[in-house]
Amino acid sequence: MRISRSNVSTEINKTGSWRFVRPGYDEKTAPCSNACPVGQDIARIEMLMGQGMFPAAWETILRENPFPAVCGRVCFHPCERVCNRGEMDSAVGIHHLERFVGDLAIERAYALPHPFYGDEAETDRRATGGKTVAIGGAGPAGLAAAYFLARLGHTCDIYEADSEPGGVLRWGIPWYRLPEDVLKAEISRIVDMGVKIYCQKPITRDFMARAREQYDAVFLGCGYGRSLPLWIPGEEKVLNGLAYLHDIRGGDNTCTGGRAAVIGGGNTAIDVARSLTRLGVEPILVYRRRRQDMPAFDHEVEMALAEGVQLMPLVAPVRIDGGDGGMVLTLQRMRTTRMETAGGRCRVEPDGDRTETLMVDQVYSAIGAEPGENWLFPPEHQPGQLRMSHCILWEHPDARLPVVFGGDLTTPVKSVTDAVASGKQAAMALDTRFRHGGKAIPERLGACRVGDGTALSMEIYLSGRRKTRNPAIVPFSALNTDYFAPAERQAPPVLSPETRCGSFEEVEGAYGRDAAVQEASRCFNCGICNDCDNCRLFCPEVAIYIDGTRCINLDYCKGCGICVVECPRNAMTLEEEAS
Repeated sequence: MRISRSNVSTEINKTGSWRFVRPGYDEKTAPCSNACPVGQDIARIEMLMGQGMFPAAWETILRENPFPAVCGRVCFHPCERVCNRGEMDSAVGIHHLERFVGDLAIERAYALPHPFYGDEAETDRRATGGKTVAIGGAGPAGLAAAYFLARLGHTCDIYEADSEPGGVLRWGIPWYRLPEDVLKAEISRIVDMGVKIYCQKPITRDFMARAREQYDAVFLGCGYGRSLPLWIPGEEKVLNGLAYLHDIRGGDNTCTGGRAAVIGGGNTAIDVARSLTRLGVEPILVYRRRRQDMPAFDHEVEMALAEGVQLMPLVAPVRIDGGDGGMVLTLQRMRTTRMETAGGRCRVEPDGDRTETLMVDQVYSAIGAEPGENWLFPPEHQPGQLRMSHCILWEHPDARLPVVFGGDLTTPVKSVTDAVASGKQAAMALDTRFRHGGKAIPERLGACRVGDGTALSMEIYLSGRRKTRNPAIVPFSALNTDYFAPAERQAPPVLSPETRCGSFEEVEGAYGRDAAVQEASRCFNCGICNDCDNCRLFCPEVAIYIDGTRCINLDYCKGCGICVVECPRNAMTLEEEAS
């Protein structure tokens, strides 16, 4: 049997002339990155971890965040609330993965890459034009500012009022959430970059008056270290919740056992209550709204209740009196109204004259905080100010140099990751001010936004690969979910309530290597190419080839769009051909 066969190549038939739409590779922004306060490239991080490339994943995190092991433990992970994977089964455990790779880097002593951004010539050029910056506060904002400024070629000195660096990370978060050795390891990485930290040396008015003699700019990132007053009779008997956490981290235990009331519903109140249970005290959380209105992390509240912490919702303290061997806390009953606050919490009002009393041995206040020094507030309505999303830059008339206010002083959300975002924004603003003048800051920083949010990318700022990323955010509907099978979220080990109540041992464990790879592989890698090769496999014209990266031979591409449709991650786009 003879079968006819052409001996001439069909390459002569350039089918690209039929095309009226053109496919192209167009990496976009994942919703998790858009929601992350520091704008981490989460889709790429999870892609690398799913392939077992842990050092590369760690380096990708460090481009935007110097504290993967810390933030993997204490961040409130808004990224997971918008994760597209949650539309299929459950969100990817992004913070668990970040913690895993951060811990692995500490364990294996990963070295910082050099050059960190761009090529070596760019690194050397920046090193020769560096300035000197004084930083007030060694909390997450100040440490982040120093880290990114050092990466940009500048010299930094940090001045810290306390005996050790870390701010709220060192003194305000208990060991069971953030072990001390983890924090010290990530701070030492910044010190190894040449940043100097001077403890028990706060920045004062006198320092500011002569700062110009030694520094080119000042960053003030002092945290909220003083609890807000309750403004009720008998308040002098109330103990400061923040100060109590500080004492515990410093090795002092001032509690006397018995029963304690903790006023508040935020993370500080939860931390105080959970610390008290570990010290043999019976804590009762007193909160003026409902449980679902508490600003504390949901899983932290659940763990506190499992550990025996009691919750009294819809009550507010009105006075404290001395009792027989203790204190009498008078509580006003509250009731909800139909109105809601901007954050979605219900509004409450006193429920007539209804009150009740609570007998306790101690009362701790944790209703909020403010800066310890009033002069540190950024001035209102002063000329020469540039207000950004997380910072305020002011050309200080007395110090005669630029001063940036950041951290809790200016961040819209008082969280560790927002403080880190503030430090990064300050570093980018000061670097732009030094190299291009203050007027260039809005435009240059605006070009570094991740998606449509407020987060900024240092990789974009330094013209890295991410600069070409489309800011469009990938919705779940744009993914080809036929290529993804349902997969259960990996759960890290957690100590039982009985075990964790007896010590300050870390409550949540970490993923193992296999669990980390499996969990990272659940990520859709929204908007980025992960080398699945669907585009090349499905192309009927064999018009896609690899030459270092994937390329489309437009002489033969008919514009059928199959490659775009079969891309699982929405990393390709069809555009109409120009007439």
